[in-house]
Amino acid sequence: MEKLINTSKALDLINNGDTLLVGGFGLSGTPLTMLDEIANSEKHDLTVVSNNLGETGKGLGKLLLSGNLKKAVGSYFTTNRDAVQAWSDGELQIELIPQGTLAEAVRCGGAGIGGFYTKTAVGTKLAEGKEEKVIDGKTYILEKAIKGDISLIKALKADTIGNLVYDHTARNFNAVMASAGKVVIAEVDEIVEAGELHPLEIVTPHAYVDYIVLNKYVKKGGAYVESV
Repeated sequence: MEKLINTSKALDLINNGDTLLVGGFGLSGTPLTMLDEIANSEKHDLTVVSNNLGETGKGLGKLLLSGNLKKAVGSYFTTNRDAVQAWSDGELQIELIPQGTLAEAVRCGGAGIGGFYTKTAVGTKLAEGKEEKVIDGKTYILEKAIKGDISLIKALKADTIGNLVYDHTARNFNAVMASAGKVVIAEVDEIVEAGELHPLEIVTPHAYVDYIVLNKYVKKGGAYVESV
């Protein structure tokens, strides 16, 4: 299978200074194996676009402790106290974006749309410096599309050509993230033969997926834990 690679080779695709689009909501739908690989590497000055920064010492939280990150773009960073501390200490740049705006900005990036106007955040500090436009008597701000160098996403299954199936709500940001990266690396629990996935199950078509890596975590009690 040409798309299946090991995590070491996947890591080689990431360059210092890259922008990574990372799927997940909390730890649900998070590519934990690839994030471990980055945390154990010397990659640096990375910008991460994600809903949040994992939890303390877990997921994207590991990249905070290992010093791989320069900047984080997302919505809910206060769920990880290490993110708040790193920002307070001047070790991490943070750009806050409302959750719905984040999802739409990434979707636009994948759809080839330059940006969109929204009422969300009008009149707040998040709107400072952004273009305003009055439409039908109401003020909107321009939010530019978000794209990345690498998309790191998590799916339940892939077939041998790269079609992806997600695990219920673990789909979250993964599908839009898969559309907006120059290189898309999908971490999956299982790989099946082409034709075994029902067409209606497939959310991300294989044309979006460049590489597949296998998840090294195992699911116990509804949560992923490191295999021993």
